[in-house]
Amino acid sequence: MKHKDGKPHQSDKSSWKVTVPLTVVVLCGLFFYLGGIFCSERERYVAEPVNKAVDTPTGTATVPVQIKAVSFPECSAEYQDYTPCTDPKRWHKYGRHRLAFLERHCPPSFERQECLVPPPDGYKSPIRWPKSKDECWYRNVPYDWINKQKSNQHWLKKEGEKFLFPGGGTMFPNGVGAYVDLMQDLIPQMKDGTIRTAIDTGCGVASWGGDLLDRGILTVSLAPRDNHQAQVQFALERGIPAILGIISTQRLPFPSNSFDMAHCSRCLIPWTEFGGVYLLEVHRILRPGGFWVLSGPPVNYQRRWRGWNTTIEEQKSDYDKLQELLTSMCFKLFNKKDDIAVWQKLSDNSCYKKLDNPDNYPSKCDDGTEPDSAWYTPLRPCVVVPNPAAKKVKLDALPKWPERLHTAPERVSDVRGGSAGSFKHDDGKWKARAKHYKKLLPALGTDKIRNVMDMNTLYGGFAAAVVDDPLWVMNVVSSYAPNTLSVVYDRGLIGTIHDWCEAFSTYPRTYDLLHLDGLFSAESHRCEMKYVLLEMDRILRPNGYAIIRESSYFVDTIATMAKGMRWSCRKEETEYGVEKEKILICQKKLWYSKQNS
Repeated sequence: MKHKDGKPHQSDKSSWKVTVPLTVVVLCGLFFYLGGIFCSERERYVAEPVNKAVDTPTGTATVPVQIKAVSFPECSAEYQDYTPCTDPKRWHKYGRHRLAFLERHCPPSFERQECLVPPPDGYKSPIRWPKSKDECWYRNVPYDWINKQKSNQHWLKKEGEKFLFPGGGTMFPNGVGAYVDLMQDLIPQMKDGTIRTAIDTGCGVASWGGDLLDRGILTVSLAPRDNHQAQVQFALERGIPAILGIISTQRLPFPSNSFDMAHCSRCLIPWTEFGGVYLLEVHRILRPGGFWVLSGPPVNYQRRWRGWNTTIEEQKSDYDKLQELLTSMCFKLFNKKDDIAVWQKLSDNSCYKKLDNPDNYPSKCDDGTEPDSAWYTPLRPCVVVPNPAAKKVKLDALPKWPERLHTAPERVSDVRGGSAGSFKHDDGKWKARAKHYKKLLPALGTDKIRNVMDMNTLYGGFAAAVVDDPLWVMNVVSSYAPNTLSVVYDRGLIGTIHDWCEAFSTYPRTYDLLHLDGLFSAESHRCEMKYVLLEMDRILRPNGYAIIRESSYFVDTIATMAKGMRWSCRKEETEYGVEKEKILICQKKLWYSKQNS
């Protein structure tokens, strides 16, 4: 406070002298308190001294992270088929509209399980490929409901200790082979290497995708965790690529213009409802010139309507609506016979120019819609128009398989720092690495390893290097990394976008080999290491392997935590023999829950 002459009281000065030290004391106490909070999590694993330092990527000598021994408990037996982000126990928390409850809904951090998911009682090592395509052990996927409901449609049948897969389906009573033979007659591009990648929405037990493997076509079989019980788990147990997912309110985790073909065999997706938003998503992920195949209602309604509990007038109306919607989003009817209809996504830009008319529906998506954004991205009722400048994304412009595998895709230049030269370098690098891996892990390249995941790929180089082996690779690109998944698909491989701070969209015990290259170096600032390792343990089969290529800074910590998960690991040199990077070769042991007999 001041006198009228503007001079301060003496009491103001003394108050100021008291306030400054008091503020300093309060702030120091606050920082000390916050420091304790942030340090408390780190101190759960106590660092121990080590004898030698290593060079970090910045060149500074740093002591590698080390922790005390840790041991993870077993989860209870009820968790044997636990899928954290598609957990039926949590469905009641989410809306039924458009089946949104079947989408990914991951548990909050305080509900995350810190335990090892047990195998079912009587679990055995899976039958090896290619025999596994036709049979699997009942005890590995002990689900009776789907057997009772679908055995009359020849999806599968239980015989003794095994499930057998006769290759039947709702729309292919004569077997999946005859069904695909007819499809190839309708789509000649399936025979000459033009079509390499496909997606099957509502895949059943993935018999369609399994048959296509023998024809050189790699299929992502997609199905939700729903009342059909473990469709995706059956597919992966058979050695067929599959992932949990549903077209509902969010985009599928794939970039635009990815798949050469999409398929729906009586998948019961209401294609014309909600403004055709589900079909618009198929349009987004299908590359220009790609094919959409539909069998089941309303195709062939003239002969089939009586078996669909409807009227011929209703089915004709549904078919006309479907045809009108497909035409409006630049599809054309390509071929049709019996129960199969085929449409082709046009690659001619003249059709998409018509979408500029604001009176048209569906309209063209605005510039604010990123075509490749696909991680928790809401579906929008608009057409994602292919980039007219991307001439070599079109199906007929790509080299045929297998030439496209080692040809630098046009979209590699869209990646920051990407070029044809960097692609070729990456391709050569992974050939050398895969050769070295096979020396360290002789099972790689044999029938002991079928389902493989590359947990943080760049261009799919590892998958390309092992393409001639009896395995397939799910290439994962981090949602926080540059989106290079379009390059993976352009070279004829498959994959998905994912955030490793969350659980992957698959069942437990579905992969034989997990490979990661610097994942912890890239993501440890966001994702807690133990949760990533526990998720790896969940999806890895007993007796399965992990190849962990990582900075020396993390290797000892990973090995210690892996031991706490009952893995056995050994440290190996890289093919270059550098000190700053090491390789862990780990194997998960087979164990049974103490709660089981």
